[in-house]
Amino acid sequence: MIERTLHKTIEGYLKKFPAVALLGARQVGKTTLAKQIGKELKGGCLYLDLEKTSDLKKLDDAESYLNLHNDKCIIIDEVQIKPELFSLLRALIDEKRKAGRFMLLGSVSPDIVKGVSQSLAGRIMTTEMGCINIAEIGDKYSYKKHWFRGGFPDAFTAKTDNDSSEWLDTFISTYINKDIEFLYGTGISKSVMQGFWPLLANHSSQVWNAQAYAKALGVSSPTISRYLDLLEAGFIVRKLPSYHVNATKRIIKAPKVYIRDSGLIHRLARMHKFQAIFESLIAGSSWESYVVEQVEQLKHKDIDLYFYRTQGGAECDLVFVNGIKVIA
Repeated sequence: MIERTLHKTIEGYLKKFPAVALLGARQVGKTTLAKQIGKELKGGCLYLDLEKTSDLKKLDDAESYLNLHNDKCIIIDEVQIKPELFSLLRALIDEKRKAGRFMLLGSVSPDIVKGVSQSLAGRIMTTEMGCINIAEIGDKYSYKKHWFRGGFPDAFTAKTDNDSSEWLDTFISTYINKDIEFLYGTGISKSVMQGFWPLLANHSSQVWNAQAYAKALGVSSPTISRYLDLLEAGFIVRKLPSYHVNATKRIIKAPKVYIRDSGLIHRLARMHKFQAIFESLIAGSSWESYVVEQVEQLKHKDIDLYFYRTQGGAECDLVFVNGIKVIA
């Protein structure tokens, strides 16, 4: 099992804050990590998965149930399913101000952030968990394997490339056909999403052009922009903003868009082996997507990333900014 660097970080947060929120894509390892940490806590933990009807039913009278277990760290998985919990957790925390009372796991960032900002401000530390990064694989594995398979734990640690590909195929199918409706409700076209993902994979690291995608998929620009926002909220894609503060030249201001996991890029492009990357037209964009995600995960939290490109062709793939100061 690969040790995640967030392990010690979250342990530290639980000693300081009444609640900790751990956000990230589905299947990225949030539940595994939370349970590992829970087992190590002196007071023990209680785990609730709100995707399970039996666990969700336990919270019909959430105040009474949670108070019965106020001596434990309570882990609530997929907490966005029951958003009314946020205001109750605020009241419970204020009644008993104690570090490490709750761990909240979620797969949709806006819903969680909205609940935190409205109800739990000053009571919670929020952090994001990405896929396995290059620092976590250490010297045991090669960057080539990491780049090709990506960082979803089950895909990266699969016995063979074929097993890894099968897992990624299942993840893609499940996300499009089941998870999107679960996370965002109805009104999302599965057929549009099925066409959108491969287009994103083949154009990862390019400047966003809503009209081009909309034309290719037969939908409106606002519709496809909304779909992109949903994938960003689910931690599937990353938007890298353009750096244009105080610029006098004509700067491209649309963001670059990346599929965050390189394994997803390669499966959506139907690659079966590492060498296939170099036989394709997307080797450069795949590598850029991979590098940007590793840098984003490993950079200092005070540094923001941008790209810079003028309409005249001057370009810098990554700009490191600390406050208003460009540092690299």
